[in-house]
Amino acid sequence: MPYVTVKMLEGRTDDQKRALVTKVTEAVSETTGAPKEAIHVMIEEMSKSNLGIAGVRKSDQ
Repeated sequence: MPYVTVKMLEGRTDDQKRALVTKVTEAVSETTGAPKEAIHVMIEEMSKSNLGIAGVRKSDQ
């Protein structure tokens, strides 16, 4: 039973997230042979103030 977590910055639409879940599920099923019904995809959204790259928060850029 594969579990996949996708972490990304907030701001995507429901349609974008729906498409992401569909494509990730398909990719995992194709590469592992797991049935789609057994694949769990979790999206964790982060605010820009909670991500820093090279010492600078995304919200400060």
